[in-house]
Amino acid sequence: MPPAGQPVSFAQHIKPLFRSTDRESMTFAFDLWDVEDVRANADAILRELQGGSMPCDSDWPQENIELFRRWIATGRLD
Repeated sequence: MPPAGQPVSFAQHIKPLFRSTDRESMTFAFDLWDVEDVRANADAILRELQGGSMPCDSDWPQENIELFRRWIATGRLD
């Protein structure tokens, strides 16, 4: 996780959080490894992560959810 105040990068910090099985299970809706798809659906993805329904086999650690939230709040950088 980048230190507070440092930018959060999709390629470096967010994409690696999504496993290939997560990507495969969500292809019907969007591509979790595509920054544009994740940007367009970021708020919905965050709701699902916070609610525990995504990923479907286990909850993300709170620190990963917070990192995703930071990425959204800081401009959804590549």
